[in-house]
Amino acid sequence: MVSKEKLLKEVDFKAVLSGGPGGQHANKTSTKVVLSWNMNNSQLFTEEEKERLLSKLSTKFTKEQVLQLSSDHSRSQHKNREVVIKKFLKLIEKGLHIPRKRKKTKPSRASTKRRLENKKRKSQIKDNRKKPKW
Repeated sequence: MVSKEKLLKEVDFKAVLSGGPGGQHANKTSTKVVLSWNMNNSQLFTEEEKERLLSKLSTKFTKEQVLQLSSDHSRSQHKNREVVIKKFLKLIEKGLHIPRKRKKTKPSRASTKRRLENKKRKSQIKDNRKKPKW
């Protein structure tokens, strides 16, 4: 994983007017923080990692492969900046995660026995619903 400091140097922040909490204060101060990161200009990731990010986070990227995140949860621009940075780092970490391959396993002997017993019990219950044969 690349260092957070280097990754944050590639990110652009912009403060815009927010519709979040704050009443009249929100109408005159720019508290909403918008983070944008252009993946094409990034030199921290290999082509393989960029492809993985694109495939896993395809809905988050624009057509120009720019990732945009915003936060307006707080009245403070600094808190919103921290929130959007955490969100960004978590998203990148999630996008780069390679899942482990699943090992195929056989069902245990006990589970097979349990399944067959349940199957027999169900079949007997259904047999008991039928009319008796004379």
